[in-house]
Amino acid sequence: MEKLLYGLKRLLPETLLEIVRPPYHFALAWLGSVWYRQPSKELVAIGVTGTKGKSTTVEMLAAILAENGDKVASLSTIQFKIAGKATPNKFKMTTPGRFFTQRFLREAVTAGCNYVVLELSSEGAKQYRHRFIELDALIFTNLTPEHIEAHGSFAKYKEAKLEIAKQVEWSKKRPRYLVANIDSEHGQDFLDFNVEEKLPYSLKDLKLHTLQKDSVSLVFEEGGQETAVRVPLVGLFNVYNALAAITLARALGIELDVIENAMRNLSPVRGRVEHIKSPTGSTKSITAIVDYAHTPDSLEQLYQAFKDAPKVCVLGNTGGGRDTWKRPEMGKIADNYCDQIILTNEDPYDEDPRQIVEAMAKGIADHSKLHIIMDRREAIAHALNLAPEGGYVIVSGKGTDPYIMGRGGSKEPWSDAKVVKAEMNRI
Repeated sequence: MEKLLYGLKRLLPETLLEIVRPPYHFALAWLGSVWYRQPSKELVAIGVTGTKGKSTTVEMLAAILAENGDKVASLSTIQFKIAGKATPNKFKMTTPGRFFTQRFLREAVTAGCNYVVLELSSEGAKQYRHRFIELDALIFTNLTPEHIEAHGSFAKYKEAKLEIAKQVEWSKKRPRYLVANIDSEHGQDFLDFNVEEKLPYSLKDLKLHTLQKDSVSLVFEEGGQETAVRVPLVGLFNVYNALAAITLARALGIELDVIENAMRNLSPVRGRVEHIKSPTGSTKSITAIVDYAHTPDSLEQLYQAFKDAPKVCVLGNTGGGRDTWKRPEMGKIADNYCDQIILTNEDPYDEDPRQIVEAMAKGIADHSKLHIIMDRREAIAHALNLAPEGGYVIVSGKGTDPYIMGRGGSKEPWSDAKVVKAEMNRI
C-alpha cells in the first residue's frame, strides 16, 4: 500500500491527494489494529499530548508505574521501551505510523505489560495514527503555536490535538481520565468531554515549588502533612511535567511515597535538558546542555532555566519549509539570553540552509555576539572553545533526533550528544 501511495503522489495532483490521504490513513490504522488483534484493549493505555513536555512526561509516568510494581511499555519521540528494554526512536516522528504502533502494543501485551504510555502528536492525529487505540487516559501538557503550515492554522493544530481527547471520550474503557494543565489557556478545552474523571492540574495545587541548579522540588500538602518530591531535572517546565504525571498517578491510586522514590531516582531524559560535563582533567570546566527546544516558548524556558549562568548558544531552526514565522523570533530570544550565539544548520530539507539561518539572524540586534557556522559539528566545537570556565554551552533544536535531514530526503546520521562528547574530549 505504501508503494501504491508513493506512485499516486507522483501521478495525482495535490488537490486529489488531499481527498485520498484521509481514507488511506484511516484504513491503515484499522488494518493494523485488526491484524494485531486490538492489543490496546488488553492494556491500560495512557496518551500524552501537547506542544512541549510530552516525552519527559511519558518517561516520568512510566517510571512511577514501574516503581509501583507494574510492568510498563512506553513510546515516545525519544525511545520505545517494553518492560525495561529500550530501543531508540529513529523514525523522526513522535507516533510511528502504519502497523508499527499496533505491533508495539501487541509486543507489550506478550511481554506481560499491564500499562502503556504513548506520546501522541497532532501530526499523528491528522493521519489517524491514534485511531483504534483504546485509550484509558490522556494527559494534556500545554499548547503554543507549532506546525502551523502543516495544519493550516493554529485553530486546526489545536483541533488535531482535541481529536485525541475525543478518542478517550469514544473509548469503551471505564473509568476514563482526562488530565489537563489549566494554567495553559487551552487546558479547560481538553476537559470538556464526557468522561468519568476530569483532573485539572495547576501550580496552585502545590504548597511550594523550588527551582535548583540541578533539580526541581514539588511540595504537596495532604492531611496536614507535607511531602517534598525532588526531581533531578531543571526548569519550571519540568515542575509542570512532573505535576502532570503525578496527578494521573495519584488518580490511579499510587501513593506519594512511591512517587517520591520514582522521581528521586529518575534517569536523565536523553535530549531533554541533557547535561554533559567536560571530562576530568580538562583545561576548563564547562557544562553542555542538549535539548529539543524548537519553538519560541520552549527555547525561552530553556534559557530561563540557566538565566544566571554565562551561556554560549548553538541553534538552528527545525524543518526547512515549515514554521518560517518563528525564525526571527528564535533569534530574538537568543539575543535576549545568550552571551554568544552560533547559528548553524539543522534540518533544512529542500530549503537553502543559509537562508534559514539568515532569517534567524534578522531577530538578533547585537551582531557582535553572532557567529554563523553552517557545519553543525564545527559550530558545537567553536561554542565549547568560546565557553568560559564554569559556563554553559546550550545546543538546542534536535535533542535525540538521529539525522540531519537534507535535500531530496537525504539523511545524515547525527547525535548532538555524541558530537558534544567527542568535541569535549578534543579540548
